Amino acid sequence: MKKHRKLLTFGVVICLVAGLVAGIVYYKQVEEERKLSLIYIPKVVDGTNDFWTSLIQGAEMAAKEYNADIRVWAPEEENDVDGQNKLIERATEEKPDAILISPSSFTESDQLLKKAKEQGIHIAFIDSYTQEEVQDLTVATDNLEAGQILGRFAKDLVGTDDQIAIVSHVKGVSTAVEREKGFRTGLGSLKDNIVDVVYCDSRYDKSYELTKELMKKYPDLKMIAGMNEYSSVGAARAVKAAKAENRIRVVGVDSSQEAVQLMEHGIFQGIVVQKAFKMGYMGVRETVKMLRGEDYKKNINSGCQLVTPDNMYTSEIEKLLFPFNTLKTYGDLIS
Repeated sequence: MKKHRKLLTFGVVICLVAGLVAGIVYYKQVEEERKLSLIYIPKVVDGTNDFWTSLIQGAEMAAKEYNADIRVWAPEEENDVDGQNKLIERATEEKPDAILISPSSFTESDQLLKKAKEQGIHIAFIDSYTQEEVQDLTVATDNLEAGQILGRFAKDLVGTDDQIAIVSHVKGVSTAVEREKGFRTGLGSLKDNIVDVVYCDSRYDKSYELTKELMKKYPDLKMIAGMNEYSSVGAARAVKAAKAENRIRVVGVDSSQEAVQLMEHGIFQGIVVQKAFKMGYMGVRETVKMLRGEDYKKNINSGCQLVTPDNMYTSEIEKLLFPFNTLKTYGDLIS
């Protein structure tokens, strides 16, 4: 009798364990099949800017592949911090599984993102970040490294007494701060040759006008360094319009079809190109992995590459400059 009771008890325990395991497996399957809700808030959506276009395409591609619904909301201009904060509030009210964001301000969005986090919404940073670590993960270019690469390249293009100016994008944003810091480090002893730093608020027209003013203010200026696509291309347009390409060297960060053409015409001497598609793709992929309880990477450097007239038409660089013209698949863009 006792033996029978022990067998019965053992059988009940086995059934309970089996039921528990089956329940866990079923829950995991349901969770994996459930379509996740994501809201991505970039700094801007701008069809004239290849960086944001490629980044958003990467994010949307990963969402489709990993069974997630993604909505992209953005302010009209990259420096519209208030507009982006309103979108954070709106996204928090929607209660998605995660908010992915490229913060336009280093300090002005922390409290809103904290509020979203307190409501159980996960936070992922793409491209830039804020002062407080409210995020669950970050995918971005190592902007210090990008600036250093540009600075080391620029150092060999100017003389020991040549004047250098920086046209940056949005004052105080993490990408601008780190790229400028890295650029100064890369210049080494020539960092003292920097005579001015101006901010174009990520507008082509403002960068163009600021560059014209710099050329007038510093008639002996020998180099202008742009810190993103808007600032770089705007500066290059101004140098081209003034027919000053033989006197002023232009270097920058980010690529576009226009930037490539400006390099072909001898305006750009070099640009550091971010891997924007990869950044967006991996930002969504790692967020989905996190939400599904899988192993994920908390910090990812999506990488960058120096492009010059000497290497711009190698196969590796062409994939960066003309990603959807040279590839039949996107596999190489995320490697």
